[in-house]
Amino acid sequence: MTSATLLAARTPATRDRYADLLRVASLGTVIAGHWLMAVPDGARITNVLAVVPILQPLTWLLQVMPLFFLVGGFAHATAWASIQRRGGGYADFVRTRSARLLRPAAVFLGVWLVIALAAASAGQDHGIVRVALRTVVQPLWFLGVYLGLVALAPVMLRLHRAFGVRVPVVLFAAAAVVDLLRFHGYAGAATLNLLLVWAAVHQLGYLYADGTLQRYGLPLAVGGMTTLLLLTTVGPYPTSMVGVPGEAVSNMSPPTAALAAHAVWLTGLAMLLRGPATRWLARARVWRTVVAANRLAMTAFLWHLSAAFVLLAVFRAGIGGAPGTTSWWLTRPVWLAAAGAITAALVSAFRRFDTPGPAEITPGASTARAALGTALCTLGVLGVSAVGYGGLLTGKAATLLVVPVTAPVSLALLALGAAQLRSRGNCQRARVASPA
Repeated sequence: MTSATLLAARTPATRDRYADLLRVASLGTVIAGHWLMAVPDGARITNVLAVVPILQPLTWLLQVMPLFFLVGGFAHATAWASIQRRGGGYADFVRTRSARLLRPAAVFLGVWLVIALAAASAGQDHGIVRVALRTVVQPLWFLGVYLGLVALAPVMLRLHRAFGVRVPVVLFAAAAVVDLLRFHGYAGAATLNLLLVWAAVHQLGYLYADGTLQRYGLPLAVGGMTTLLLLTTVGPYPTSMVGVPGEAVSNMSPPTAALAAHAVWLTGLAMLLRGPATRWLARARVWRTVVAANRLAMTAFLWHLSAAFVLLAVFRAGIGGAPGTTSWWLTRPVWLAAAGAITAALVSAFRRFDTPGPAEITPGASTARAALGTALCTLGVLGVSAVGYGGLLTGKAATLLVVPVTAPVSLALLALGAAQLRSRGNCQRARVASPA
């Protein structure tokens, strides 16, 4: 009997299986979307949404990263309650949640660091190789933001219990104010929305965990969609919910009020689909598949762009001709299958680094050290995501918040933060079962 089968068989009746489905479906959709969007443009890689703009409204359904942060809020509420029941505290929560992400990410960054150093030493850090070295680490932005939300989760849960729905409403309103500043000459303020928008969506996960959100699927879907239509037609926001080359404004990087409205509509849709999806998940075979996919999802997400660049290195002009043509569409299943096969091979090689260990309750563990470690890891991951590995030996820099960073500096911050998280001092440890 496989481990996924055993885990599926041992699933408690109280577990919200739909949250697991949303997590794996959101990451799977992002992966497939990246494979479809990346198209060759000479020595560069562009976005099919720039080449075929008519496809941009599809992002209103397929930009599902908000669902990942929604499920993150739900999972953190559940995990925090579990840690507290076992007598643990903030440091135990932060270490447990961070380790599940940092271990596979560290392996991924280490492998690509070796590749980058080899390419630079051999004088091959140019063309498609340089694009790959810059691009493969970009999706780690979400990991950096997520780590920041892990650090804030217990505090935000306390606010949730005190003020409920008013917390995400205030955060969304603050994000709209930031956009006003952004469009009136204060572009630097836009970075604040990395925290405000995603924290608001994460806060919706707490409302899902306490049973509130499930009652408001229709108003959320209608209200979110209406607001999104107004913002992208009457307002100054582009149609696409992902960044498109050539657009003056990106709804995604950093997120805007339009993306916030999209997150609300998508959350409403998810709540409307919860009933039938939960009944479907009651089938043993379906649930086993979801359990198995969830065990591989993070590794697949980390390595899926690596698979895409393997294909792009082999087929420099892509396959199927110009994007958007009939032949291009007919060959997309072949392209997706090839990317999936390469990703499967990479997952097979690296999945063992994505196995969560048991939680460790450490009485008296330092809250300050855990908070500092998570903050450093957050800055390190965001820095690597911003600057990439291209130009590693030439001191290539990017701006993180208002500070220029390089890849070595970002990696050093990440390593220092991880060391802080691992350090428990001389406190006595108690190993307990990992929370669901």
